[in-house]
Amino acid sequence: MTISRLAKLALVAAAPLALAACDDAATTEGGVASGEPIPAVAAPAGATWTDTVTITPEGGYMVGNPDAPLKLVEYASHTCGACATFAVNGKPPLKDKYVSSGVVSFELRNLVRDPIDLSIATLVRCGAKENMQPLSDQAWASLEEIFATVQTNQAVYEAASSQPVEQRFVTIAQAAGLIDFFAARGLSADQSRACLADTAKVQAIADASNKQSEDLKINATPTFLLNGNRLDVTQWPQLEPLLQRAGAR
Repeated sequence: MTISRLAKLALVAAAPLALAACDDAATTEGGVASGEPIPAVAAPAGATWTDTVTITPEGGYMVGNPDAPLKLVEYASHTCGACATFAVNGKPPLKDKYVSSGVVSFELRNLVRDPIDLSIATLVRCGAKENMQPLSDQAWASLEEIFATVQTNQAVYEAASSQPVEQRFVTIAQAAGLIDFFAARGLSADQSRACLADTAKVQAIADASNKQSEDLKINATPTFLLNGNRLDVTQWPQLEPLLQRAGAR
């Protein structure tokens, strides 16, 4: 999907947008085999796995041991309510208990659904790689506030589709209050505007999302993969037992 097409998608209302971005759970492709407990893997001296971030060839941001025996991937949309729920309730225990041990790595990849989603996906990548997941989680925690701001600035948001592409996502982000939101979290307004005006980078995020969605047949968020196998769960209470079954303790 091109960024021009994404930018022209209309936002009818915040609540329907949240629902539209979260489809039914993906079907299972391959089960999780039962495994023996996997011993913890020590991080390099002076480092911790929860502070170790790697950008993967797929454009995802992985936290944890790059060689972890259990590799968990989440495809997520920044305007998906179920993704926001997992960010709030699932990621803290996932990282504190399992990623920190070096047994599980956690990679976040974007499945882009709409212009606000793409704007946030661009902004969380705008600074240091270590900030991508924390900023994503903060945006998910404030999703209702972001939707409310868009509704307040509906005319500005809709007018963005007629602007030159290098201005379009700056206007969308302003209508959603994202420039100020990220400025309060260490990303200056000038940095945000420069990233959103970089059409090549914005298009690259959209292209990666589109290609991986088609290649892997992923059309729902959140979708989780464990060592390449798709799981039929969307939230932490169902996900944790699968990790434990695979050997995480």
